[in-house]
Amino acid sequence: MAAAAAMAISFTPHNPFSKSPISLTRSLLPITPKPFSLKTLNPRKTLKFITKSKSSDLDNALSNSPSILPILSPQTLKSRLHAGETLYGLFLLSLSPTLAEIAGLSGYDFVVVDMEHGPGGIPEALNCLRALAATQTPAIIRLPETNPTWAKKALDLGPQGIMFPMIDSPEEAAKAVSYCRFPPAGIRGTAHTVVRASCYGIDEGYFSNFADELLIMCQVESEEGAKKAGEISAVDGVDCVQMGPLDLSASMGYLWDPGHKKVREMLRMAERGVLETTAAGAASDGGAVAGGFLAGFAMPHDSPEQLKSRGYHMVSGAVDVGMFRRAAVDDVRKFKMSLINGSDDELDHGKDSDEKYWSE
Repeated sequence: MAAAAAMAISFTPHNPFSKSPISLTRSLLPITPKPFSLKTLNPRKTLKFITKSKSSDLDNALSNSPSILPILSPQTLKSRLHAGETLYGLFLLSLSPTLAEIAGLSGYDFVVVDMEHGPGGIPEALNCLRALAATQTPAIIRLPETNPTWAKKALDLGPQGIMFPMIDSPEEAAKAVSYCRFPPAGIRGTAHTVVRASCYGIDEGYFSNFADELLIMCQVESEEGAKKAGEISAVDGVDCVQMGPLDLSASMGYLWDPGHKKVREMLRMAERGVLETTAAGAASDGGAVAGGFLAGFAMPHDSPEQLKSRGYHMVSGAVDVGMFRRAAVDDVRKFKMSLINGSDDELDHGKDSDEKYWSE
């Protein structure tokens, strides 16, 4: 039993932006008991009990009820971007909590829970956020459409980021930002005493911190939006402009050819618009890293490393369904080929046992 208690998983997930592998160790079971503490549902805060003492018996009785005050950590997605980091993430299309947990344990900087193209809604997204919270991995929710109702329901779940699809103008971007702000700054409805975002009312500092910590992403995925990407990036409250190469290519008449020269030229124009706006903002802000960061998807013709080299600070390298599809198709292909070319023993001849099928 002692051996089981000390058992751990050691692994080195690949980060394409790191010169050396990341080494992580996660214990399956705690080796020694840890003091009880509460954490927020995102990995950016730690909540601790603080009890105040007063002279009178009545005051002592009143003050002995736990008062939970948030102790903030600077390591939010937003603060990491402003520190100049390049973040690497995954799109979770399946809305599977198991795959969300695996993604978090693998070391991704963020996971986008995709309600736009995924087959689920708020309940499924909630389960994924809980799985990601267990691995201390920030979640971003991509909405099915840009409207205040979807934004309100998603934000009440407590993601670190929210992504609005199909933003074609700075006016639409400003509306999206307003959906994330409480009155008078915006139109977001509030039930902060009972929703998950505020730890169901336990996080007393929620109102003070949520606007500074929430990452607002506007997705540019049409020819019209690409032409106005710089203006969208300049809207107050927009933290990232997410490029959508597939829908962009479709809007330009190249549905089956997202790598077409004209699509790539339009994408580069949009990228320059965002980067120029960011540079201008930094210059006017004394050199500080301004908002309007570039975010995007890697494609077969446009690798994560290429995106980073062009100034992207958030890169999504894969989709969970696509990763499983490739692994499943390759698995079937290998077996079918073995029926043609020979037995498993012949194919595995000379290989170390650890490299065989059941050890993969």
